[in-house]
Amino acid sequence: MLLQGKTAVVTGAGTGIGQAIALAFAQEGAAVVVDYVGNASVAKDTITKIEAMGGKSLAIDADISIQDQVNSLIHQTVSAFGKLDIFVNNAGIEKKYAFLDYPLEEWQKIVAVNLTGPFLSSQAAARQMIAQGGGGRIINISSIHEDLPMPTNAPYCATKGGLRMLMRTIAVELAPHQITVNNIGPGAIYTPIDKDVESDAKLNDRILAEIPMGRWGKPEEVAQLAVYLASEHAAYVTGSTHFIDGGMLRNAGSL
Repeated sequence: MLLQGKTAVVTGAGTGIGQAIALAFAQEGAAVVVDYVGNASVAKDTITKIEAMGGKSLAIDADISIQDQVNSLIHQTVSAFGKLDIFVNNAGIEKKYAFLDYPLEEWQKIVAVNLTGPFLSSQAAARQMIAQGGGGRIINISSIHEDLPMPTNAPYCATKGGLRMLMRTIAVELAPHQITVNNIGPGAIYTPIDKDVESDAKLNDRILAEIPMGRWGKPEEVAQLAVYLASEHAAYVTGSTHFIDGGMLRNAGSL
């Protein structure tokens, strides 16, 4: 197993891509901390599935945009499992408005979760990894929209673009400590939140027309890329965004 004996934290791991990553990590032998916010039932399904496969897991309520809660997340993880090897910044939000009508409070919420959160979490995780020695892995779930504009989604795109430069910069700073930092940039990945899109035939067809491979991606496919980046196989891979989008980004660039 590629992650045997490792301890990983995955933020926003209750559903979708985050859940798929948490399950894949557990399948590869890692103890997994499932970060959630508010209602503990959000994490229950992920925890139940990890335990069913005989894995070790722990659910922790922590808002990654609040420094004290991030520090508590790291502390509780180390208290439970003795160390921290892998941190996945997966939690993210978005809300669509035309730019001219975009409310400031919505901008602030999105920036807090999508950019301040990974900053605080990566900083706290790196401090722990350095203190314990042995290197580590920081993986951010970004988006093709760190590079591709998306009208009516300006704050989301801005945070993903910011996440790209945050990753590149701290990858250089943390490399001497053998901590790698990488982004995963998904394109159209099908999760339960997309059921409304699938039920709208015209919208679904329009999305598929933009994807050279002609299908939605699967959360499990993103998870396997995360497993690779978290493993020793990727010990020399740092400072890059790894897109997983069926060619969508390249197709958009050719239009």
